[in-house]
Amino acid sequence: MSNCYCGNSIPFQDCCEPYIKGITNASTAEKLMRSRYSAFATGAADYLVNTTHISKRRFHNKKDILAWSQANKWLKLEVLASTETTVTFKAYYLDENLKAQVHYEHSTFKLENDKWFYVDGEY
Repeated sequence: MSNCYCGNSIPFQDCCEPYIKGITNASTAEKLMRSRYSAFATGAADYLVNTTHISKRRFHNKKDILAWSQANKWLKLEVLASTETTVTFKAYYLDENLKAQVHYEHSTFKLENDKWFYVDGEY
């Protein structure tokens, strides 16, 4: 059994998949961020839209999210730092031309009604 896409050393079905399938909610901003990376890796665009804060959702088109997630080969997630409401990370991937890329982001999250949401990020 291989490790989860998010880099945790447990299988996907025991790590991020329960969040993506809506079985349970991520209990921290970092767990939500990790599950969102796994959602990009697996093309789970609905989850990405649903875990984006409602105030920012109009800027995130499901079709574009799905196209971008599927155009890239997701290699590795590296969480550099996290606080209660922020996560700084590097996401490693190959773009559609198989060129190595690194997406560096400092993301902000918000807890509302016991659910974490992605608000925005600085690249």
